Amino acid sequence: MAAEEVRLLPTQRRRTTIHDTAPGPSGFLPPLGRPPQAARTVRAGRRSPWQREYVRTIVVSDVVAALLGALLGWVVRFGDAGLGSTGPSAAWTMVLLPPVWVVSMLLFRAYEPRFLGVGSEEFQRVLLAGTTVVALVGTGSWAFQLDVARGFVVVALPAAGLLTVGARLAVRRYLHLRRAAGECMQSTLVAGHPHAVASLVRQVRRNTDHGLRVDGACTPGGEASAELEALGVPVLGTLEEIAEVAQDLDVDVVATLTCPELDGPVLRTLGWELEGTRADLVVAPALTDIVGPRVVIRPVSGLPLLHVERPELHGIRHAGKALFDRGSALAGLLLLSPLFLLVAVLIKLDSPGPVFFRQTRVGRDGREFSMVKFRSMVVDAERLLIDLRNQSEGNGLLFKMHQDPRVTRVGARLRRYSLDELPQLFNVVGGSMSLVGPRPPLPREVAEYGDDLRRRLLVKPGLTGLWQVSGRSDLDLEESTRLDLQYVENWSPAFDVMILAKTAQAVFGGRGAY
Repeated sequence: MAAEEVRLLPTQRRRTTIHDTAPGPSGFLPPLGRPPQAARTVRAGRRSPWQREYVRTIVVSDVVAALLGALLGWVVRFGDAGLGSTGPSAAWTMVLLPPVWVVSMLLFRAYEPRFLGVGSEEFQRVLLAGTTVVALVGTGSWAFQLDVARGFVVVALPAAGLLTVGARLAVRRYLHLRRAAGECMQSTLVAGHPHAVASLVRQVRRNTDHGLRVDGACTPGGEASAELEALGVPVLGTLEEIAEVAQDLDVDVVATLTCPELDGPVLRTLGWELEGTRADLVVAPALTDIVGPRVVIRPVSGLPLLHVERPELHGIRHAGKALFDRGSALAGLLLLSPLFLLVAVLIKLDSPGPVFFRQTRVGRDGREFSMVKFRSMVVDAERLLIDLRNQSEGNGLLFKMHQDPRVTRVGARLRRYSLDELPQLFNVVGGSMSLVGPRPPLPREVAEYGDDLRRRLLVKPGLTGLWQVSGRSDLDLEESTRLDLQYVENWSPAFDVMILAKTAQAVFGGRGAY
């Protein structure tokens, strides 16, 4: 009993300083010192200083991208001709492109903080905004009989789009670096049962890119647990006190987990109460993030039901993916042929043996294929593996080892920047692999797969993937499995583009490679 009293003391002290204000509906308190409506006017939607800084930065980068795109289009179409020598329509197009570009981004909500920094939604909105500008220019020139130079438009608008995406990726990368250092985080209050809260906290802490920092929890009856104590997450109140605690801590996010106590009416009331704060209400359903992007809200008789779409594993978009993969891989082989020759010479000079290493891997639908890589180990590496297996530092089924004695000097350099993987482009051209997908497993690994891991085999393995760009060799088996399944279940062209962009960052940074 004494332990219970000690645990409740922080909540009791907070109550004595706050409960002098009359409670609102369902026990939730209005913001202190002002009526609810006034609080909404003053505080609702307030951004943190780092959010304002981030939005200002990408607005400036969008303006610069539009200017550079316009200048590039001008140089390609008109050379060194001045504005006055090309006609008024072309000159006005040049001048108006940057402000129209930014307004289009604003209309498509490409500056919304909740879309920035994570996921592909930001870039989908940029694509929609850019496509709209192209449509407006084409429609406007036809409707008003404007003499707009097609060559200028064809170069300027795609260039502006590519530069916008590139600049936003660079700004996002800088944000992620700051978040890795503990900056630019969103204070988060989690509400639910202790075990579910602990599970969410562990998942949030695996990766700081999303920017959530859990500062406290509300549980049924203010109940703590050994799990939460071990994670250093304080229980600050009960489920009836969520709004009060959120206001007291001035949090950015309130995340509620599925539990009987937080039903529809309670969440509706909680949403009303949080309107007077800057906190966003996030509801985590019982469904995991594996199917998250496939969850669609469909109202039925006034009820917002969650409909889980089937994963798209076939169809025309996957045919387009295969065409893109093979075309890009073939172009990559042609462009990288001098590098292939250089690496082959270095491997031959460094150690005896062949340039390429072939190994049987398992692909889509369990079909085996021969995967090719640059040889980065000594010739008898497989024999030596038997003696080293008990020293594995990998994630369960995989053998990974820092300072692996089988790796050659040149091989260590190749592995650091993933150059040993480049010959897999031959596999992509041949159709046994994709540019993006799960890691190609060994037959002995597949023999130990359970039902969840076997879903990796529903798609082609990839030269890169979500697992590789999220930690490469540093992740444990549970996390690598979750990431691979997330890709399999939720594939989209935008997802592939995002992973390919992150691959360059991971490779040049050499993170998690050994």
